[in-house]
Amino acid sequence: MATVFETPAELKAAVGKHLGYSDWLEISQDRIDRFADATGDHQWIHVDPERAKQGPFGATIAHGYLTQSLVNHFLPQIIEVRGISMGINYGADRLRFPAPVPVNSRIRGGAELLEVQEVKGTIQAKIRVTVEIQGSERPACVIDTISRYYPKP
Repeated sequence: MATVFETPAELKAAVGKHLGYSDWLEISQDRIDRFADATGDHQWIHVDPERAKQGPFGATIAHGYLTQSLVNHFLPQIIEVRGISMGINYGADRLRFPAPVPVNSRIRGGAELLEVQEVKGTIQAKIRVTVEIQGSERPACVIDTISRYYPKP
């Protein structure tokens, strides 16, 4: 269940707090293949299960950027900001892929609110999302996302 903020201004009081976790999501070969088709990245470690069995990971792995893109799937499950006319992804300050995501593994996002500031009539929030792999000590992805929330007039 998402942490709810009734207005963007309420975010300021939550800086430094963990906001919660998303649901687990299984990373299927079909999802990996569809991402490869969408991006044109058909490297064998992602799309050739037979060859990947002999490779460094013992199976195909998700693209790092597939894992990163799923942060947009996880965030609405973790945080909901009400009282806005719109919210936008403004960018990211930091991105790392500490561990590969093997096919058929399950991942989820956890989020911590790092910083909130007013920028050009918006509330800008920097949220660190850590994408965990179920059963792994190392995360798949750590990204400091930047979102802007436009308050309702």
